Amino acid sequence: MTPETERAGYTIRPSRASDLPLLGDVERSAASLFAGMDLAPGVLVDVTVLEDFEDAHAEDNLWVAAGPDGRPVGFAFVELVDDAAHLDELDVHLDHGRRGLGAALVRAVCAATRQRGLPAVTLTTFRDVAWNAPFYEKLGFRALRSEELTPELAELLRVEAERGLPAERRVVMRWAAQTP
Repeated sequence: MTPETERAGYTIRPSRASDLPLLGDVERSAASLFAGMDLAPGVLVDVTVLEDFEDAHAEDNLWVAAGPDGRPVGFAFVELVDDAAHLDELDVHLDHGRRGLGAALVRAVCAATRQRGLPAVTLTTFRDVAWNAPFYEKLGFRALRSEELTPELAELLRVEAERGLPAERRVVMRWAAQTP
């Protein structure tokens, strides 16, 4: 976290059961940034189902950016894909954006990946949106070439395309965990 974020009273922490019902509102708010980007309508309104959050919480694969009042204002949701952590969703509520919370959440995921002895963090994102691929590049992720994609990562892209995310605008990125 940045000194400004810490001074403002934000914290990054593992999720709590009480956070889970509130994460859909965070996700909807963050999705509104994509309005006007020629995406399928469902992409802007569909949110992660509560059961997926519950599973991630139970597996310690969900981190929250909490505001000064302790309520979640952002989250990072991870699944295991190809024996690596896969950042399935990263969202920060618009009212709390541009404060370093997204970067802090990604760093928490990367730190947990190292601690768990996993080889990498992967994700899919837009290659042409400033707060997507360029953001992750600044955090040490690199875009994978098509020949580097595993069948599971290629399948994730295919499913995203079916949901209305244009395949030609998507990229798979990877952060390699370094041994301490």
